[in-house]
Amino acid sequence: MIQDIMPGTKEQLEKEMTTAYIGFDPTADSLHIGSMVQIILLLHLQKAGHKPIALIGGATGMVGDPSGKSEERNLLSEEALNQNVAGIKAQLEKFLDFDNKKANGAELVNNYDWFKGFSFLDFIRDTGKHITVNYMMAKESVKKRLEGETGMSFTEFSYQLVQGYDYYWLYQNKNCHLQMGGSDQWGNIVTGTELIRKKCGGEAFAFTCPLIKKADGGKFGKTESGNIWLDANRTTPYQFYQFWLNANDTDAENWIKVFTFLDKATIDELISEQKKDASKRILQKALAKEITIFVHGADEYNKAVETTEKLFSNQNASAESLSEEDLNSMEGIVKVNYPSAKISPGVDVVSFLAETNIFPSKGEARKMVQGGGVSINRKKVESTDLKIENSLLLHNKYLLVQKGKKNYYLVGIL
Repeated sequence: MIQDIMPGTKEQLEKEMTTAYIGFDPTADSLHIGSMVQIILLLHLQKAGHKPIALIGGATGMVGDPSGKSEERNLLSEEALNQNVAGIKAQLEKFLDFDNKKANGAELVNNYDWFKGFSFLDFIRDTGKHITVNYMMAKESVKKRLEGETGMSFTEFSYQLVQGYDYYWLYQNKNCHLQMGGSDQWGNIVTGTELIRKKCGGEAFAFTCPLIKKADGGKFGKTESGNIWLDANRTTPYQFYQFWLNANDTDAENWIKVFTFLDKATIDELISEQKKDASKRILQKALAKEITIFVHGADEYNKAVETTEKLFSNQNASAESLSEEDLNSMEGIVKVNYPSAKISPGVDVVSFLAETNIFPSKGEARKMVQGGGVSINRKKVESTDLKIENSLLLHNKYLLVQKGKKNYYLVGIL
């Protein structure tokens, strides 16, 4: 889990209980699985007896980090930021121990608290003078943007200085000696260590973890339907479980080392079993189980497995074999309603798929049907001429729609 590490960091962690922090970007009211590495780093740190600080960027969220981005992002209002900060705080409290009676109890801080009273003139006088423009322009994230067509605004250019000040503030006020983050944050992090050295003669440390990638080159944590969120209202536990279960063998082998707390011997054994018979998907099942329980709990994991078995274990069985209770108890598949008045005379399948919002438009629905990517009640829709009518209903009130390989919808006819 380590990509770059500043000399002396290991010795510092072995010497004494060390306070360390990671920043979280409040661009939404939930974190997604891209943030899981940072959460797990903080948890490893706390389990080893050190004190974790989770910093939510209420101030930096108003500026926008250029690292790894090709264009400037939209800035958030204070009201939207406050809502996002509250949502992220609630999630972090599920994973880290925030008991303030413990010496290494986690803390949550919001950098807006120390920036809100900071005037621009004070900042450029007291902080800006310590870091040269040459130093800031030498950073890879800045160089890329300056050489590109879009350039970089002063707002984004100042980001590394603002993040650097966060580290300085935490060093001074929270005795924080270590900052961690993704490898794209290395430039911003070392600006903080430089500021600490120049402003108060202090010594601070840093390490980054590799950015998680998919073996096929796709972006980690993204699916056809968007981000995989930690909030069950945004990504159901079933969909969350399915994401990990569908990892390819290479990704599963890498991810199980990062996203679970299984020991090395157990992981080596699972990898060995997988290589004997990859069709059993032993690694994927172990990975999906560990991380689904970690994020959503054992009950939601069990429901996700149950739904998966009902939907996939016997694909050749007709949908009529699923009881009404089976259909209603399937956790995580998307449930939508459709008026019975439209079913009575019959409605063409393309209109039905668009009107239920299973597809965003008739054009996309037609294209997917023509490509053989839609099934209704486990039967592939062979033609756009199909009429959806009462005779197709399961238990006189349901239709089970499958879009692509893994996306299921239960349509209730009301």
